[in-house]
Amino acid sequence: MTLVDPRTKHPTSSDVPGLQIAHPGTTAELTPAPDHGEESYRGSGRLEGRRALITGADSGIGRAVALAYAREGADVAISYLSEDADAEETARLVRDAGRTALLLPGDISDEAVAKGLVAQTVEGLGGLDLLVHNAAFQNVVTDVREFTTAEIDRTFRTNVYAFLWLLQAAKPELAPGSSVIVTSSVQGFTPSPNLAAYAATKAALVNLTASMAEEFAQVGVRVNCVAPGPVWTPLIPATMPPDMVEGFGEQSKLQRAAQPAELAGAFVYLASEDASFTSGEVIGVTGGSPIN
Repeated sequence: MTLVDPRTKHPTSSDVPGLQIAHPGTTAELTPAPDHGEESYRGSGRLEGRRALITGADSGIGRAVALAYAREGADVAISYLSEDADAEETARLVRDAGRTALLLPGDISDEAVAKGLVAQTVEGLGGLDLLVHNAAFQNVVTDVREFTTAEIDRTFRTNVYAFLWLLQAAKPELAPGSSVIVTSSVQGFTPSPNLAAYAATKAALVNLTASMAEEFAQVGVRVNCVAPGPVWTPLIPATMPPDMVEGFGEQSKLQRAAQPAELAGAFVYLASEDASFTSGEVIGVTGGSPIN
């Protein structure tokens, strides 16, 4: 094993152009191309036989988690909005690992869609052991007066309401030993004014992690949270102006954005038996920015 300097392991902010793409964006549009662990992640059977439902699994962090879970032995239900090409590529990676991939398109800001994901996963994979709520929406403003009610509503429905709906549907299906993981953000702890609505939802998810960990402990299910720092995904150039994209990630202590693959290990740990006594926790993968 060769030591690798984390500052230069992946492209720095100076290598990230002021790219602009239409929301929700696709992986093929990103320059430089993100690393989801396609060539680097090696599984060791830590999730053998598990059935996972991952929202926002078509690209970015969700794809990296789906790939890692599959290489660790899990079948994966891939929930995504509408990015069919990206979702198909994630499914290919899962199937190439010898696991079942179930494609579930739909807008989880709709209660019926969110709750229906659980039933479809149980039917398609034969059960549900791992629930990962990773999908998110954000929008950038320069003044609080720019937020529209529709944008605020969409942000909270996608990021927070959907998590509660998923929990409501999943609780009867999750056997003791199952695991729930939600993606928060460093924004939940040190919010940026121009991401106020998004940051508020991410703080809410940290709060929900604590309350749901206590409730779900009564049925033997662990609930935890991963809080990423800046990560290079389609959401960034699809929702941020060029000047924010150009220097994206330089605020981290390592002076660059993370690649999605660098988040996968935290999700694998929390889903595995290695974390059997870990619940109600938030793991920061922020490049050194504190979350406490």
